[in-house]
Amino acid sequence: METPRGATFTHIDTACGLIEVGGWRLITDPTFDAPGSTYRFGWGTSSVKTSRPALSTDQLGTVDAVLLSHDQHADNFDTAGRAFALEAPIILTTRAGAKRIEASDDEALAFGMSPGDSYALSDNRRSDVTITAVAARHRPQFWPEFVSGPVIGFVIESEALTGGAIYLTGDTLLTPEVRDVAKQYDVGTLIAHVGAAGFPKVTRKARFTMTADDVAELAREGDVPLVIPIHTSGWSHLLEGTDALVSAFAERGISRRLTVPVPGVGVALS
Repeated sequence: METPRGATFTHIDTACGLIEVGGWRLITDPTFDAPGSTYRFGWGTSSVKTSRPALSTDQLGTVDAVLLSHDQHADNFDTAGRAFALEAPIILTTRAGAKRIEASDDEALAFGMSPGDSYALSDNRRSDVTITAVAARHRPQFWPEFVSGPVIGFVIESEALTGGAIYLTGDTLLTPEVRDVAKQYDVGTLIAHVGAAGFPKVTRKARFTMTADDVAELAREGDVPLVIPIHTSGWSHLLEGTDALVSAFAERGISRRLTVPVPGVGVALS
């Protein structure tokens, strides 16, 4: 039986997407709630969900693993997304998140990861896939971690990926550790959580995810051939959309590297 080569990414909602690589199906930060509700993020912050997922859970079907950058914020793990994830064979997330998930559901299987930890998907029908947790920081540098909680990104490697590894940043600012990931691995595709997330009435100018300029600089420094931005819209706390990304990449002369995904439509990965 011939093993499928290459990979695709289908954007579903906010940071939620389906990665298909070598016959494996991986979902990222699952969110499937309908728009209209307000969610509390702690410390006086809140956000309204404004978009509807491009695919329902029935349309999506089963997956082999959930890549959950963090469980504590509803724009990455809402009520319907949690219900879907709990039915998956494995949830890969932070160590703190794994403890919370398994404590909330005796049948859930969650694998807690710290940066540098790896998890392998393997069977005799498909190419092996190795998923490695990498550093992310979802808060300004001098703020304590408990304000936003721990977050991880992921690097996905497989012989089925002909153009290099997939780097999924998770919700993070542009930090030295994030820059190092793009340089350390042979990254063919950068799936970046962007949006310049913030709560101006509460946290003023503080941002909690990368800006368009941050992602463009990361792509330029790491010489990444394909960049797919997600986490750019769908919630009221996401302050920067795709127009800013188009401008930032154009200013650096790397517009061809940027592919803004159409929700529900697969993108062939590098």
